[in-house]
Amino acid sequence: MDKAKVYKNFINGEWVDSVSGHTYENRNPADDRELIGLFQKSNAKDVDSAISAAESAYKKWRLVPAPKRGELMFKVAQRLMERKEEISRDMTREMGKVIKETRGDTQEAIDMGFYMAGEGRRLFGDTTPSELRNKFQMSIRQPMGVCAMITPWNFPIAIPSWKIFPALICGNTVVIKPATYTPLSVVHFMEVFEECGIPAGVVNMVTGTGGGVGEPLMHDKRVKLVSFTGSTEIGSRISSACAPDFKHCMLEMGGKNGQLVMDDADLDLAIEGALWGAFGTTGQRCTATSRIIAHKDIVKKFTERFVERAKKLKVGNGLDESIDVGPAVSESQMNTVLEYMEIGKKEGAKLLCGGGRVTGGDHNYGWFTQPTLFGDVTEKMRIFQEEIFGSVTSITTCDSLEDGISKLNNVIYGLSSSIYTRDVNKAFVAMRDVYTGIFYVNAPTIGAEISLPFGGTKSTGNGHREAGKQALDVFSEWKAVYIDFSGALQKAQMD
Repeated sequence: MDKAKVYKNFINGEWVDSVSGHTYENRNPADDRELIGLFQKSNAKDVDSAISAAESAYKKWRLVPAPKRGELMFKVAQRLMERKEEISRDMTREMGKVIKETRGDTQEAIDMGFYMAGEGRRLFGDTTPSELRNKFQMSIRQPMGVCAMITPWNFPIAIPSWKIFPALICGNTVVIKPATYTPLSVVHFMEVFEECGIPAGVVNMVTGTGGGVGEPLMHDKRVKLVSFTGSTEIGSRISSACAPDFKHCMLEMGGKNGQLVMDDADLDLAIEGALWGAFGTTGQRCTATSRIIAHKDIVKKFTERFVERAKKLKVGNGLDESIDVGPAVSESQMNTVLEYMEIGKKEGAKLLCGGGRVTGGDHNYGWFTQPTLFGDVTEKMRIFQEEIFGSVTSITTCDSLEDGISKLNNVIYGLSSSIYTRDVNKAFVAMRDVYTGIFYVNAPTIGAEISLPFGGTKSTGNGHREAGKQALDVFSEWKAVYIDFSGALQKAQMD
């Protein structure tokens, strides 16, 4: 029988069991025989305790000078650096993506910590001239209170860092619900905060299901903001839950990202980008390249070479440094991907490689799918329109740059996009006319950096952005301040 460590919730600076008395298993998606640990299956009472702790801690934390908050964030980033390999290996064990990628995931959290530490000495507002004599005016940021965070499994520490660091630097306190499949990465994050001396109650973590933890978290009136990354379906529910109380919500949801390959593109570079964009993280990225729109003059050559390269990708346990593609995060996610493979076949798309599960030997104990490419894909097909979140991509032909842009824009999402071309004019036209929140030139649709805003248009989100200085706008409120030192009543525009 498996023996595994029991991990606890982190509430008010203490590691505590759920009042439910129940736990759930977290297993390695590359080898379901390995039990990673037992985690608390929490309920509304646990959420209530965490929110109470955060609400109480907020009274003092908001008054800590922002530069001092930044110094603590800097310490956290340094400690993450020291624990990078340990955290990354555990992330591969619980999430599945290859070790090189989980190291990048942890590095992104480190980068965000250092970046937001610096914001503690900025948090800039504006001063502007008044219309009136002897009057001064400025804008300042103010914190909001308790921020709830519901995070996904595909970036188990990077995305929590996008939310936690800017929230804290602005003076808020936090309650986070990690993804059910990947709680250990956030446990490690909480350990680092504890090791660095975060005051009790400033950060709190409650593990469990969406119904047991997410629902009470988003409905509690003491929570001032809900920051969510995940599916469009759940994001819509969160938006509805927040609306009655006019609670702020930040939603980062789905994507159906397209890579344009023009007739003048460097095909070797475009193929490298498409392979990484489509099959990095096993396609389990909201920015994954799930559509390739190739010019008619090069589509045949591009397709032949892409298939040749895709067939050589090595699928397996991500702790093996030689592996290119890891497993799906769970059996249910694998089955969803396999279902879309069948949908593509039934719709009349041409299966060019892959199309099923990887089996045999140790693969039988994990949730592995073949890197899959469909050709002859049209705009009306579901595999063109719907997010798959797996190792599947497709090729659609375009007649011109304008036709390619039209097809790229013809989905409900607008997260990321890219173009491969040697023509600077084409690059700028596409940069202007493609309606997404992220755009790349001669690079794949994945690979965002923390110093620029991350987010998308249309059904991808609700207009907010993570990362960069723009993240501060999510986790703070603006206050306009006027100081009249004239000694008389002045009536602004009327005077």
